[in-house]
Amino acid sequence: MNSPVKEILQQLIAFDRSSIQPMYIQAAQQIINAIQRGYLDKGSKLPGTRVLSQTLNIHRNTAVAIYDELASQGWVDIVANKGTFVLIPDENSPKIKASGRKINEAYDYPENSGFPFQQSFNLASTEDITTSKYIINDGKPDLRLHPSHQFSRWYAAAMKRKSLISKWNTTHVRSASVFKKQLCNYLNATRGFRVSSKNIVNTRSAEMSLYIVSQLLIKPQDLILVGQLSNYASNMIFQQAGATIKTVPVDDGGLDIDYIKKHFIKNSIRCVYVNANRNYPTTVTLSAKRRLQLLQLAKDYGFAVIEDDFDYDFQFNGSAMLPMASADTSGMVIYLGKLGQSLFPSFHTGFIVAPDNFISEAKNYLQLLDKQGDLIQEQMLSELISEGEIYRLKKKNGITYKRRRDCACHFLKHYFDGVISWKIPSGGLAIWLQFNTTISLVKLAEEAQKLDLFLPKTILYQDKTTCAIRFGFGHLNEDEIEVVIKKLKRAYNNLLNF
Repeated sequence: MNSPVKEILQQLIAFDRSSIQPMYIQAAQQIINAIQRGYLDKGSKLPGTRVLSQTLNIHRNTAVAIYDELASQGWVDIVANKGTFVLIPDENSPKIKASGRKINEAYDYPENSGFPFQQSFNLASTEDITTSKYIINDGKPDLRLHPSHQFSRWYAAAMKRKSLISKWNTTHVRSASVFKKQLCNYLNATRGFRVSSKNIVNTRSAEMSLYIVSQLLIKPQDLILVGQLSNYASNMIFQQAGATIKTVPVDDGGLDIDYIKKHFIKNSIRCVYVNANRNYPTTVTLSAKRRLQLLQLAKDYGFAVIEDDFDYDFQFNGSAMLPMASADTSGMVIYLGKLGQSLFPSFHTGFIVAPDNFISEAKNYLQLLDKQGDLIQEQMLSELISEGEIYRLKKKNGITYKRRRDCACHFLKHYFDGVISWKIPSGGLAIWLQFNTTISLVKLAEEAQKLDLFLPKTILYQDKTTCAIRFGFGHLNEDEIEVVIKKLKRAYNNLLNF
């Protein structure tokens, strides 16, 4: 007859062979769980490795690895010529008792909480799941352009720096980090700033930057002005902070500043959110005249300006206009940006540039969200800035993206001439496509889905006066761009034929 311990292990342990986790780790974790739940008592003798391998239908070396892993964590004692025996690392710790179910159901976790909590409609995910081969997004970089072998080498080199250990062990930083100094140098050189480490804080992402700013700046019912067509993700953050959002018209010159003057009074506005370099989603640039008007109006009316410069690095024609924050002498602008968009997403970092006192509070808030930070990432980015690799990759990828933009415009003209209107953007990874005749964009997306082309709802903009798509091209190579535009035209024709 089988021993009780063997029967328990046979019933308990199941392998997920599609998992990236090694089989010996999966088995060890399940045995630990059985010990914690009291299914295996202290002193119980586990089957030998040969018997275990036969019981679980695994290689004997895997069985040996299971017991070695358990021993290394102190859950078993391997005694030569006698066997492997269960230990309880801490006798004082309470055992986790299983409920009155079968042993193999002990891992089922409740689907619903037994307590009430506050649910937020504003934070509901806008992500769509698809199996389509081709996808149009709102303007994301192409990860295939990133040299993975170089990243692994840079990351490994950063991890080996002895200075990292001392940084991890330091509880109080009295001087600016090397990364902060390098980031300031980079921004001063590329964006016309004159900032020091006192004016900047780096975060994990642009979204985290905006979230911190919203928590410091916005109180419930505060009035936030955004473009009539604006970034849905930013609006979600503002709504979660309790803001009241109102829209301002956007034309070829960008945000209509005269509209703000006519419809709002002093001290009624908390802040204006603007993408001065390229408005999201329309890609138009806020003119120099309106930038100066907005800065003066912010000073006169007493509101903050959040300047979100999300794609400054992707400039193809001429030089990008310098940020409004570089001309701000009254401390009215909070500048948000990204560093490393030519790198893998895990190496991107967001940053906030603002007056000293605001950054001081932002750093305090960041301590609550991300006290540890990512020292390895900062070390690597410092070296890439210092050695000029950030500039080189940005320049190299910029040439590729410019070629893709021109390719997309060529095929749009070929397949959609007279159907869609657009202006060639001076930079960025998306084109604003406006249909000359109003159609149902939802039905267009449904027809495209039948052709293995996915249009997420977040790139579709339709109301009484707008029928447009934010067409991201950066993630597609030139062959893929032609395929996608041909499929989009077929979907459009199929929609008209109904």
